[in-house]
Amino acid sequence: MLSRFQCRSQQITMQQAPTTLTGLLHRVAGIFPSRRAVSVSGKFDLTHSRLHHLVELAASGLLSAGIKPGDVVALTFPNTVEFIITFLAVIRARATAAPLNAAYTAEEFEFYLSDSDSKLLLTSKEGNEPAQAAASKLNIPHATAWLAEAEELSLSLSSTESAIDSVSEIANDASDVALFLHTSGTTSRPKGVPLTQHNLASSVENIKSVYRLTESDSTVIVLPLFHVHGLLAALLSSLAAGAAVVLPEAGRFSASTFWSDMARYDATWYTAVPTVHQIVLERHLKNAEPVYPKLRFIRSCSASLAPAILERLEEAFGAPVLEAYAMTEASHLMSSNPLPEDGPHRAGSVGKPVGQEMVILNENGEIQKNEVKGEICIRGPNVTKGYKNNPDANDSAFQFGWFHTGDIGFFDSDGYLHLVGRIKELINRGGEKISPIEVDAVLLSHPDIAQAVAFGVPDDKYGEEINCAIIPKEGSNIDEAEVQRFSKKNLAAFKVPKKVFFTDSLPKTATGKILRRLVAEHFVSQT
Repeated sequence: MLSRFQCRSQQITMQQAPTTLTGLLHRVAGIFPSRRAVSVSGKFDLTHSRLHHLVELAASGLLSAGIKPGDVVALTFPNTVEFIITFLAVIRARATAAPLNAAYTAEEFEFYLSDSDSKLLLTSKEGNEPAQAAASKLNIPHATAWLAEAEELSLSLSSTESAIDSVSEIANDASDVALFLHTSGTTSRPKGVPLTQHNLASSVENIKSVYRLTESDSTVIVLPLFHVHGLLAALLSSLAAGAAVVLPEAGRFSASTFWSDMARYDATWYTAVPTVHQIVLERHLKNAEPVYPKLRFIRSCSASLAPAILERLEEAFGAPVLEAYAMTEASHLMSSNPLPEDGPHRAGSVGKPVGQEMVILNENGEIQKNEVKGEICIRGPNVTKGYKNNPDANDSAFQFGWFHTGDIGFFDSDGYLHLVGRIKELINRGGEKISPIEVDAVLLSHPDIAQAVAFGVPDDKYGEEINCAIIPKEGSNIDEAEVQRFSKKNLAAFKVPKKVFFTDSLPKTATGKILRRLVAEHFVSQT
């Protein structure tokens, strides 16, 4: 027999989904008013109805302070409940939220605030000096937000008499630009990506569907919420399913508190980047928890997860590890391995397309057959309509009626997508195209290697040669000769790294993503 909450969960799925994220969250607050929505670890919980009430009040405060539809509001917070409320309040007010990494320098803040045309900077009560300095230079007003005793959000904003002071008079539209993010800038300056209410609602529905998220689910937020992975996959999809999220007390991921939080709040899943999975795995091997929560699945995204790491995670935590493929321009999710009840999940694959069309195109825009490599291209309601003020980037990204991801891949005979690498990261060694992802996977299967990244370097003879950077496991005595012996055993000769760099850290983005370009620049500069 279905429980009352299971019946309600089915009703959400069966009814026509709203075309706006705010509409979806409004409906969930009505269906699951008393269920937990957000917890700050060890401090307090907010129900879905309470969260909705706080968001409505904060949105009204923004309106009465003069924020207008289409205005961009920059947000720079740790992973706190204040960020969640202000983010949702900004988009409820028909403005555009632009979350920014609190660790940026003043120069970086100046670029992002200027490029997004922000009209207001919101920070925590403690403030952010580099962000405030940049805002001041650009004559952008600054305000703070804080939640007192989980009662009401305070905004240090001045009201204007002429402004609307009631959010009830505001109706959100599917075409409203709700979120403004920037690409990670792997090959050029970051590009601005506007995402609409409809983009976000579509993506959230895709994520809910493929992972069967319901009000019975709970997760701990691992990744920063200024990034599309943590924001869409972990936070917004959970809230839109009537499920719950937990924010670590410190406002960021901590390996020392992660499993205790997961157990305390009956977590059923979590999503992270491969480097975080490796940190979690290493801690387990050194200092295992007495009991682990029973998880439905573990999700990995934002970079390739080596099959060897996937196997170790599954063995350690007794849950299927589902690798997915996503990018900012698609409002996150593009493809994912299915849950066990929906089909096999395959190590080394990023699964099947979810909620959108996906093809492999050659350079002439022709769709390729299974097993044939080409550029991965998509289209669907979750995909951005184009980069902001960047016609050249739009011309190259939207050809032949498809959005071009810049990734090379292929579908196998069962329709599972396999990534080969970024077009600009493939290593061309004397005409032989080498996938650095393949080399990474082989290196990471060595028992003495904790992390590994292969990359191309200029070479007089071959044009490009392959090198790699390795973090050995603690206590390991692995050397270059052993790396090359192992590589020769498991790779074609032309794919064997010519030079091996040993290190105790690798340059990463703020989200823990390793960019090959940064790794290559870092180590090549040492030679």
